[in-house]
Amino acid sequence: MTKDRRTPVTVVGLGLMGEALAGAFLRDGRPTTVWNRTAARADRLVERGAVRAGSAREAVAAAPLVVVCLTGYDAVREVLDPLADVLEGRVLVNLTSGTSAEARDTAGWVARHGGAYLDGAIMTTPAAVGSPEAALLYSGPRSAFDPHEPALRSLGGATYLGADHGLSALYDVGVLSLMWNILNGFLQGAALLGAAGVEAAAFAPVAKNGVETVAGWLADYARQIDEGAHPATDSTLDTHVAAMDHLVHESESHGVDAELPRFIRALAGRAVAAGHGDQGYTALIEQFRKPSGQ
Repeated sequence: MTKDRRTPVTVVGLGLMGEALAGAFLRDGRPTTVWNRTAARADRLVERGAVRAGSAREAVAAAPLVVVCLTGYDAVREVLDPLADVLEGRVLVNLTSGTSAEARDTAGWVARHGGAYLDGAIMTTPAAVGSPEAALLYSGPRSAFDPHEPALRSLGGATYLGADHGLSALYDVGVLSLMWNILNGFLQGAALLGAAGVEAAAFAPVAKNGVETVAGWLADYARQIDEGAHPATDSTLDTHVAAMDHLVHESESHGVDAELPRFIRALAGRAVAAGHGDQGYTALIEQFRKPSGQ
């Protein structure tokens, strides 16, 4: 799609990420208005051609596309609540981290005041914003996304997830769950090998290969989950549980905290007790779908 460089944009919030967003718009030749409570945060951007708004109201009124990146949804509403009368006809793109419930609530508030709302998630660092590798997710009405997709692509890859405003937040925390589980698994392994005198640097390339191998399984695992079928194509859940016992034993015998492997073993044990022992690993999805404590 050809970029329409004529559509101006406003960026509200100039922390590290907000400044990076505004900088990407400027690099792409797009007229950019900026605002931050601490006005001096805009100085570098103004030197590069941005227009410094004298107030949040002036900033929002300056462009049909308003991108907000603040510390939380409370801050978003604190800034925008007094400006409800200038939202009509504008598209508000909120790239502030929060929950799906907050996204849906904010979408309703914007709609009641005549604006359109896209919730977004930034899946990259400030330094990468604007590069082809940067990934940003958006959810909300397609009618709000499509006209401004060229501008949003100034920030990096723009993936539209669907009409449910809460999807961006859910994808965001889903990826965070993946990140923390991978990192915690690496730390558990590094602690185990460290107890045997092996440096983490020696473990890292082996761990990287393991992560890449597991990543290759995800597409097929996703298909199994969506189809509700859990064939034991590589090994059964019973076999996995036996290996989990080894991880618990090695952790305990080397004086390494075994709380994480015990939890993994307990979760799989519940699935086995529910009759899934002869199925594949994705049968564990039923345990994750249950509320805590059940």
